[in-house]
Amino acid sequence: MSEEIEIKILGHAGRITLRRPEALNALSYAMCLAIEAALDAWANDDRVALIVIDAEGDRAFCAGGDIAQMYEAGMRGDYAFGHRFWFDEYRMNAKLFHFPKPVVSLMQGYTMGGGVGIGCHGSHRIVCETSKIALPECGIGLAPDVGSTLLLARAPGRLGEYLGTTGTRMGPGDAIHAQIADYFVPRADWPALIATLCDSGDWEAVDSAALPPPASPLADQQAAVDAFFGGETIRDCVNLLKLSDSDFAQSALAAINAGSPLAVACTLELVHRARLRDTIENALEQEYRFSYRAMEHGDFLEGIRAAIIDKDKSPKWRHASLDDVAAITVAGMLMPLGAAGWNMQAKGYVA
Repeated sequence: MSEEIEIKILGHAGRITLRRPEALNALSYAMCLAIEAALDAWANDDRVALIVIDAEGDRAFCAGGDIAQMYEAGMRGDYAFGHRFWFDEYRMNAKLFHFPKPVVSLMQGYTMGGGVGIGCHGSHRIVCETSKIALPECGIGLAPDVGSTLLLARAPGRLGEYLGTTGTRMGPGDAIHAQIADYFVPRADWPALIATLCDSGDWEAVDSAALPPPASPLADQQAAVDAFFGGETIRDCVNLLKLSDSDFAQSALAAINAGSPLAVACTLELVHRARLRDTIENALEQEYRFSYRAMEHGDFLEGIRAAIIDKDKSPKWRHASLDDVAAITVAGMLMPLGAAGWNMQAKGYVA
């Protein structure tokens, strides 16, 4: 485990450091379980005043979940590994969201997918000049998960619908505008800040180190986002985008069309559902409905094949376009799972 992640108490801080820079610090199943165990141990440990989460390397804080093993199992028709991975990962995400002490995360480079689940549910979410945060799951046939639909639902206006269906990358100013990050601290200042946090256990050191964030191009596009992404369904949004010849509309349309039509349609519905019931538990339970079905009934395996395995970038989705995704199909992907469903109280995955 020490090769993938380092977990220790240093001074007054619980320290979690991702240590897979060669893999963009992708989150393995074992890493998820290790983080959860640390959260359980530190919640009532008086030695730990706060948690500091960071990652080695310059390219990424965490570019997502490690999906290679999940893909291999799924191609054999074994969907249980993916179900178990998501079930336990989501429980860890919920515990991080509810952790009773300050959680400081420092996110350099790429923070995507599963990385958002460990970096963006804490109380003090720090970005720097290299930060690139995104939820590009639709591009691999998955929907934004790890509780991210709650973050999207809470973003200003209709940014959540836009970011979730297009996978748009956010720089540091954008992430703060979208309320997915809180503080801008230049990367060069991170070692001193971490040392202060560990030595003092005082979360106010983050406020002292923060600088005004860079400009946010996304903030300038807020009015356009709200105008185009306020529809009840994704086809409502797409129809509006098709009527415009603006650069924003054409770029958004191209990004939507690059994703799995089924995943894109379900993503919009998931963001809407997360907004209606504003809890992390609801968001994760709804997301798990899609994730659970994504291999067998969705485009996840084909999306991984095209993007990661064969790298031909030419996925053959189950639906040719969004026009082919019926409302009943979306409803079917998001129906309750009964005894197999995710819930915070469950001790583990139920086959």
